[in-house]
Parts: sequence; structure tokens; C-alpha cells
Amino acid sequence: MSSTWSLLIDVGNTGIKLALRSTEGLRPVFELPADKTDTPDSLGLKVLEYLRLENVPAGQVKTWVMASVVPMLNARIARTGRKFCLADVYQVPENLSVGINNKYQAPHEVGADRLVTAYGARKTNSQQGLLIIDFGTATTFDCVIENDYIGGLICPGVFSSIQALGSRTAKLPWFSLEEAGKELEIGRSTSQSLAQGTLFGFAAMVEGLVTRLKEYMPAQTRVLATGGISETLAGVCPSIEEVQPTLLMQGLVFTGIDHKIF
Repeated sequence: MSSTWSLLIDVGNTGIKLALRSTEGLRPVFELPADKTDTPDSLGLKVLEYLRLENVPAGQVKTWVMASVVPMLNARIARTGRKFCLADVYQVPENLSVGINNKYQAPHEVGADRLVTAYGARKTNSQQGLLIIDFGTATTFDCVIENDYIGGLICPGVFSSIQALGSRTAKLPWFSLEEAGKELEIGRSTSQSLAQGTLFGFAAMVEGLVTRLKEYMPAQTRVLATGGISETLAGVCPSIEEVQPTLLMQGLVFTGIDHKIF
């Protein structure tokens, strides 16, 4: 008997992440560049190629569930899902509420990605307090106490900072964070100085902000990291206790289960 699949979609400012989910679990996450000029047809062709690589027929993908921070793409993605997979398309939290209490002063201001990620963390961790650091286009710190999303901080992102530095300085070279290594040292070349300054500068920011945020959190608080560069930062940030790379996708899974759509 053929499986029924759901497509989970994380629409960010720099990338669109896709993951297939069935009763057998979650497939690995695949990322496309976020192209705001995409049409439903161009998006559909990309999704079909992804499904082909995963060996999943489009007709077996019955449900699409997405969290998006790019409103201009939402309607296009919905049309794509209906046209290419004949799927029901849901947007979180607009069509499906998230099972966490949003205590933000202006609840509508919370990005869907932050809320869904916080819910994924809550469902997979039992500690009273959770501090989730998401290394994406921005670096966000989100605080959860019991089942309440309290709020957090929004800071510059690692790669957006690198891109800004490279685009505004004529003589500074492009560099790789791999040049930084695991220990802080005095840079002996421009590229090494940039890599060291970026990696350990962000590490110092993380360590300092975690220390300060914990003053507002319960004694039993776990610090989690997610996002593309979380593994690298966790290697130089003692405060990060665990890396959970698929927290947002897990939040979408639990939301779909809550609403019995798959």
C-alpha cells in the first residue's frame, strides 16, 4: 500500500526549506534559495524535482503545511500546492493555531518561524524553561516558560553580517568561518582575523545574552540551538546544551497532529 505524505515548508527571507513527513517519520531537510520572483509554476517545477529526488510521487503528497515570514510568497505557494499536488495547503498560525500560549505584548508581531520553533522545542523537551537560539537570517533568542512563549531578542545574523561587511568594504576579502578553528587566537592574516572576529564575536554575544536572559528564566532552563550554523557555534559556546536542527519542522509536525490533518 502506498504511503501518504505531507510536505512541511519553512519560508524564510534567504531560503525555503522543505521536508517530507509520513507516519514513518521526517525525511531530511532540503533547502531552496528564496526567490521572490518565483511564480506558482516555477515553484511547482522545483518542488516536483525535489519529490523526484526523494522518490515520492506528487499525488501521494496530500497536505502542505507551511510557516512563512515572507507574506508575498504565501499565496503563490498555496496555489503551487493545489496545482501540482492537488494538496490541501495550510499556513501556520493563520489557518492552524500553534499549541503554545503567545504572551508577546503584540501577539501578531511574532514571526511564524519563532512561534513554531518554540512549540517544537516545547514538545520535545520537558524542562520548565527553554531558551532557544536560532541562527538564521537573524539570530533570535526565544524564551519559553512552561507552555508560554514569553518573547526574546532579535540580533544580527551571522551570514547577513558577513555579507554586509563584504559588500561595504572594498579591501576586505571574502572568508570562510572554517578558518577560525576552535580556539580564539590573534589573527595573522586579514581573512583569519575576519573569521576569528566573526565566529568568536558571535560566540561572545551568545554567551553574554544567555547569561543575562537566564536571570529572567526558571532555574531549570535548557539552552537549545537550531539553524544552519548552530553546530559550529555550539562548538565554541559552552552555554548551548543541545543542537536540535529540525525544531521548526517538528513544530509543524506537532501542529498538524494537533489539528488531525495528518
